[in-house]
Amino acid sequence: MWHTKSREAVLRELQADPAPGLTSAEAKARLSKYGPNKLKGKPKKSMLSLFLAQLKDMLIYVLLGAAVVTLFVGEYMDAVIILAVVLLNAVIGVIQEQKAEKAIEALQRMTTPKSLVRRDGEVKEIDSGEVVPGDIVILDAGRYIPADLRLLASANLQIEESALTGESVPADKNADDIHEDPKMPVGDLTNMAFMSTLVTYGRGEGVVVSTAMDTEMGKIAKILDEDTREFTPLQKKLEELGKILGYIAIGICVLIFVIGLIQGRDLFELFLTAISLAVAAIPEGLPAIVAIVLALGVTRMSRINAIVKKLPAVETLGSVNIICSDKTGTLTQNKMTVVEYFTAAPLNEEPPLEMIKTFVLCSDATYENGQGTGDPTEIALVAYGEQYNIQKRSLEAEYKRVNEKPFDSDRKLMSTLNQTREGYRVHTKGAIDQLLRISVSAVVKGEVVPLTEELKGQYLQAAEKMSDDALRVLGAAYKDTDRPLPPEEMEQDLTILGFVGMIDPPRTEVKDSIREAKMAGITPVMITGDHRNTAVAIAKELEIASSLEQSMTGADIDEMTDEAFARQIPNIRVFARVSPEHKVKIVKAYKAQGNIVSMTGDGVNDAPSLKTADIGVAMGITGTDVSKGAADMILTDDNFTTIVHAIRQGRNIYANIRKTVTFLLACNFGEVVAILASIVFFWPLPLLATQLLWINLVTDTLPAIALGVDPGEEDVMKRKPRDPKEGFFAGGAAVRAVIGGLLIGALTLVAFYVGLREYGYGLRSENIPADAMTYARTMAFVVLAASQLFYSFSKRSATKSIFTVGLFSNKLLVGAVLAGLFLQFVSITVPFLAAAFKVQNLSFADWAIVIGLALIPLLLSEVIKVFTRMVKPKEA
Repeated sequence: MWHTKSREAVLRELQADPAPGLTSAEAKARLSKYGPNKLKGKPKKSMLSLFLAQLKDMLIYVLLGAAVVTLFVGEYMDAVIILAVVLLNAVIGVIQEQKAEKAIEALQRMTTPKSLVRRDGEVKEIDSGEVVPGDIVILDAGRYIPADLRLLASANLQIEESALTGESVPADKNADDIHEDPKMPVGDLTNMAFMSTLVTYGRGEGVVVSTAMDTEMGKIAKILDEDTREFTPLQKKLEELGKILGYIAIGICVLIFVIGLIQGRDLFELFLTAISLAVAAIPEGLPAIVAIVLALGVTRMSRINAIVKKLPAVETLGSVNIICSDKTGTLTQNKMTVVEYFTAAPLNEEPPLEMIKTFVLCSDATYENGQGTGDPTEIALVAYGEQYNIQKRSLEAEYKRVNEKPFDSDRKLMSTLNQTREGYRVHTKGAIDQLLRISVSAVVKGEVVPLTEELKGQYLQAAEKMSDDALRVLGAAYKDTDRPLPPEEMEQDLTILGFVGMIDPPRTEVKDSIREAKMAGITPVMITGDHRNTAVAIAKELEIASSLEQSMTGADIDEMTDEAFARQIPNIRVFARVSPEHKVKIVKAYKAQGNIVSMTGDGVNDAPSLKTADIGVAMGITGTDVSKGAADMILTDDNFTTIVHAIRQGRNIYANIRKTVTFLLACNFGEVVAILASIVFFWPLPLLATQLLWINLVTDTLPAIALGVDPGEEDVMKRKPRDPKEGFFAGGAAVRAVIGGLLIGALTLVAFYVGLREYGYGLRSENIPADAMTYARTMAFVVLAASQLFYSFSKRSATKSIFTVGLFSNKLLVGAVLAGLFLQFVSITVPFLAAAFKVQNLSFADWAIVIGLALIPLLLSEVIKVFTRMVKPKEA
């Protein structure tokens, strides 16, 4: 609690003397004791450990089991295909993992390379990594701070701490201050300076009190270093699905064995049948298909300026119902801007140029070609002058500065003395109440008049109104003189010109994006280190909040129990003056209530909450490397609107994955129905194991991928986010998959029966000749594959017809279906393939029959959609 102690007490405790500083020998001893001033990170995982981590999944275990089984029965090519699928899935996962977890490395890079310290009685420039507790650090404008310091001296010192606190305005520092509250927020510690923040104005000295991981930046690094990774909703659902499919496969094998033993079937044939059916029950390509769909989704996202670092984050973003957004730089432009002005009884609508000239001359900032240097407030004033063609460089050349009285936090004023053609003019800017106290006249309608109490009241009333709107008010005054004045005589008997109100304004496009987010059932929440009134004013303008009652400060959070905080949080839309720990607590509170939470931000202080959230979104342009390293997604254009576009993509991608999975399960369930029914009713097997695996290869690849990149439905952003507790097959998806599978399986058996009837046999016939079995299985073989391919069209929408959606709006799916039909045609017409699969060529009439049967699942599905729209028109 260094901020609670006097300078003398801190120096005694650290055994440091500010005059000579540490000796080289003492510095070396302390470096050995405390270690280098560098942030530490977790050891990097090896490629092997990353690869093995990708295999820890129930569905992967089932696939590996299927590969062993296919090897056992001699189907080596099928085993190779299954193992290739597993390998592809693992490789994609490793690539994504390597791109992630860069936060600590980024924090290390943020530590400053050089620092000015006093050692052995001399000021020396050393590497920041060699700074130790007790070092005396010299501070001046433009220099980064290498460690946490207790200030010993300060002269108009201002430090930019937005990366740590979220405040857009530099903090005034005063070495003389002593704070009694040990839990005071970092942003209010005026007698401290912190690692990796930037001096923007003034000078100072400080003694190093903390280095490396003991600094405020180090605390953030520790939070990031905690391994608290959770599965995303999609990962949880696929893990659950994998377990279910594994149990189903085992159950089917046991069931067939039991039934076969009761019926007295041949045990070896029974074993082969059970194996083939178990393989048929599992969509072997599901992990790879989902990974490919997500990877293609990532490519789409990059085209709209959203870079996704982790594949499952695409789906997670689509299920978000709370967006916690940092204010500075995310919702606002991260630059102070003059938005209002006030003068007593102005002559016209334009602000008086004399007031603007005073603001420009009484500043040390520069602004050229849209780029500024110096204090953000002064940059805003110089930029304001540019709007009215008042160039600082040319103005200073005409009115040369001959003296100045620097800004002081006690006076809250700054003055310059500039030479004019007639003599000299004092230009003063600062707090309006201070200016009114030292002024005797005012400019009204272009004339200088006495400053009456009535006029003072007008100024104060107008200034109060601006302050209520969360504007920072800054006044301007002047005094003409015929001689160069010393600083102590400058700020007397001034003439008030007026004042301006400035703010870090909202991004122009954000309001529309927030409206769209609300329409989509998403609640935007602002979380910032800035002051409450400023935050609420911005939130009101953006329609995030409607009143001050919807806001809460970090101090309020500290005073509340976890239970009370949980009760209050649904009503809060703005959290102000919060620390990194508060942000994490807020995100965790939302998550504890079952919400899927996104956190956007750009500063170092956002990194822990970015990692804690279900999905962290960092800004690519203004964002620090730390925030980018901790995030799941990076916006390359820093545009809040991109988040809304990304949510649309995320929702569509999740819907596409659901289409893909339910399509695969319906198809494989159809195979199970056909085989299981033949076993239960003691019919001949309509399909062989090799035929089932071929059909899985044809239908489980291209059509499934094509469904995975479906353009999606236009009204996706008019629906509420999915309930995080909602099952993968909610909304009738399971019923539709079962109906589709029953139809596909039943029609396969019908085709098999039609084929047997051609030779005069039935399903109960004995001693069926080989040519009859080959013909009947060919009919079943083609119908099973073709019906699945046609059925894929109906999966594009649960309620809309294929004509409403657009038959050719997904050209990839049309191509996939045609390619599948072609492969099926080749498999029964090319002699060596037909021999391998034990099938034969079909006549034109036979093709008409199988195509007619194969179209039935698609047609019935479309009829069901008609009734669905009649019952639930709003969901059509």
